[in-house]
Amino acid sequence: MEVKNEIKFSMPSLSVNESTARAVVSSFLIQADPTVEELSDIRTAVSEAVTNAVVHAYRNTKGRIELTVRLLKDREIYIRIKDKGCGISDVEQAMEPLFTTAPEEERSGLGFSVMQSFMDKLTVKSKSGKGTTVTMRKRLSEHGK
Repeated sequence: MEVKNEIKFSMPSLSVNESTARAVVSSFLIQADPTVEELSDIRTAVSEAVTNAVVHAYRNTKGRIELTVRLLKDREIYIRIKDKGCGISDVEQAMEPLFTTAPEEERSGLGFSVMQSFMDKLTVKSKSGKGTTVTMRKRLSEHGK
């Protein structure tokens, strides 16, 4: 993976930081000249991943969320959101549309589905009690070239 540029950002698992994560990613990605639609898709996917960490990984506790964004060769974007929360016992089940561990909170269970629909590739690795790492990739279009 040839990295052209990279940022790493760490934040507390506070709901207010979902918008901070979107803003940081947007600001960094402007240099890659994404379309408005691409930027919107990426912001939405990041928001879903950070929300999952806030709501599920650190339920009723506090922790840190690490965000890494890389610009790769050939206009590919790499984003990793990592937490050290409770982890996911069954990743395959968690990635099924409408599955939620918090139905009493009226959660839709669509977070991973949304991420998959907006990104080219989504990988989720998790260990119970150790945390979760969500990795997403998207190749930007060659608009204007």
